[in-house]
Amino acid sequence: MNSESEVIVDTRDGVGRIVLNRPRAINALNHGMVGQIAAALAAWSDDDRVRAVLLTGAGERGLCAGGDIVSIYHDAKEGGTGSREFWRDEYILNAAIANYRKPYVAIMDGIVMGGGVGVSAHGSVRIVTERSMIGMPETGIGFVPDVGGTYLLARTPGELGTHIALTTARLSAGDAIACGFADHFIPSEKIDAFVQKLSDTTVEDALAAFTEPAPPSELVAQQGWIDAAYSAGSVPEIVARLRGSGVPEAQKAAEQILSKSPTACAVTLRSLRRARAAGSLEEVLNEEFRVSVACLSSPDLVEGIRAQVVDKDRNPQWSPATIDEVTDEDVDAFFAALGNLELGLTPPTPAPTAAAVPAAVSTSDTRPGGTAS
Repeated sequence: MNSESEVIVDTRDGVGRIVLNRPRAINALNHGMVGQIAAALAAWSDDDRVRAVLLTGAGERGLCAGGDIVSIYHDAKEGGTGSREFWRDEYILNAAIANYRKPYVAIMDGIVMGGGVGVSAHGSVRIVTERSMIGMPETGIGFVPDVGGTYLLARTPGELGTHIALTTARLSAGDAIACGFADHFIPSEKIDAFVQKLSDTTVEDALAAFTEPAPPSELVAQQGWIDAAYSAGSVPEIVARLRGSGVPEAQKAAEQILSKSPTACAVTLRSLRRARAAGSLEEVLNEEFRVSVACLSSPDLVEGIRAQVVDKDRNPQWSPATIDEVTDEDVDAFFAALGNLELGLTPPTPAPTAAAVPAAVSTSDTRPGGTAS
């Protein structure tokens, strides 16, 4: 594809390359881009000439700032279905990345937010740099972490994921690796050389040549007060524990939570607790889809995007306005089944091992029309 495409796809030296190419928008994802990525992965899946996939972002600012929320804003205001179908294809892509049979190498340099996490952190080889800034900022716009984000956040050490989700905290390279969002640290100045090395050798050898010890995680260092506060069963109780802890960072976290959408925070907490008990990424994505669709008719999504991105007054008027006003019934509504609109993802079925084949059954081709050998 040419350099004007929003996704540049090519193959060189055995590597299928995907470049998100909207640098002025920090490579924010739209529906067409999701389709292009999905098509490339499908084409390469059984192509023996492609031994690995490499995902990068154009420009200097980051891999991907998330989904195109201005389009979501207009769609929600007009009662459209475009966002719903965008999320459907996006979540299907997230699951495909998680289950991809070849190495999927994501360079998570610079800003990686929301949907950017979805196309990178489910990959098998996730690389961060000293410039990486990773986050799930959804509660700040009246939305809830999606793209499998609640699955990842629910599996961080202790309650770190709850803190990240409710405050929209940004993860450094060290935080991302400690929290399971990334695997390897390579200084940004060596990324080009690493990419070149992928043309000459295996992913494993290229990693061995360029990875360095990750910086320490400042977030993990604060896990004591984070676990104590965020293990509470409700957002009001979490805020009360934060305020009563006597830790300055906890006081700041409480104020951050109180500035977010009260409804989104309550739904996010429920989503995280349910994701922690879920048996697969697909199960979580199915539930995230229900929540995302419900958000389209929630007043906080339109209001949050208006305040943060459209009018940029940074003064959202949430409804309800406080965390104490959000009821269990309000939260329940976001998890209602969608009937025929359900996402309907199922985990892949593991291939049977040789030991699982009954001894009395021949492994020859005895299908109708087949030839036993």
